[in-house]
Amino acid sequence: MRTRLLLAGLALTMLAGCAGNQAQATTEDGKTIVYTDESERPKAPTLSGEVLDGEKFEAPDAEVTVVNFWASWCAPCRREGPELVEAYDKTKDDGVAFVGINIRDDRDKGIAFEKGLGVDYPSIFDPSGRLALKYKDVPPNTIPATIVIDDKNRIAAVFRQELTADTLLDAIEDVRGDK
Repeated sequence: MRTRLLLAGLALTMLAGCAGNQAQATTEDGKTIVYTDESERPKAPTLSGEVLDGEKFEAPDAEVTVVNFWASWCAPCRREGPELVEAYDKTKDDGVAFVGINIRDDRDKGIAFEKGLGVDYPSIFDPSGRLALKYKDVPPNTIPATIVIDDKNRIAAVFRQELTADTLLDAIEDVRGDK
């Protein structure tokens, strides 16, 4: 099954081919980056910190890791939340890990946000946005922003926009299919 993300990436890759051998394809609006050549994927920084409930965060050992930057005051984040929960529920038993990064927010508001949406995966509390700054190759300069990381801890896709569960599931499927 060919996914919308893969088709979009292939179409953009063909267009990019006219301009030379580019390692990534980007949508026209600059909101999505898909690394079509695995060897060109940038290394993802190590995720570390403290989750919203105060516990130390342990980086997951997963086939695919989805990292979502969000804040409780962000309207697109609130709309996207149920979509992320749906994608998480459909993939959590298949080697896919989800990690939220709560930025520029208050801890209590972040906890209430997650409870209200039924989020079961951990979110690192990062009010200063330090973790976002570690993503130098593909900064998540807007929220919501979602980064998909492969099993070799390389960034496979970056979405700087609100996602649907289907779009995220397609991206996860594409990254898993790269093996």
